[in-house]
Amino acid sequence: MRIAVAALLLLLTAACSTPLPATTAASTPDLPAATAAAPTQTTPAAATTISPAAPAVKTCTVPNVVGLIHQTAQDTMQKAGLYFLTEEDASGQGRLLVNDRNWKTTKQSVAAGAVIDCNTKILLSAEKIDG
Repeated sequence: MRIAVAALLLLLTAACSTPLPATTAASTPDLPAATAAAPTQTTPAAATTISPAAPAVKTCTVPNVVGLIHQTAQDTMQKAGLYFLTEEDASGQGRLLVNDRNWKTTKQSVAAGAVIDCNTKILLSAEKIDG
């Protein structure tokens, strides 16, 4: 979609930058003097009627995933349309959450119930189950 918008903008820029022929008294000798003296300026209709519309921001409601197994928490976020998820070891030991089913979500960076842009980054903190 971004490519299509960029192509449209390039076409509009090219159409708007093409010089229009000016009508003057010298180029229209057959017209009466009163008509020929006033130069005529035309504006392409596309330049005045097409304006780039701002893309609508898709919003999602953040679910409450605190207390869920980390894998279930991720699945729940994704079902809500939230895919920009990061994770951390809540104990501060810096461990990687390799097997998500061995971790329990203890905190989420965006409050449950908040309506946000679906592309917002959300941090899920989790503690390892059984050690």
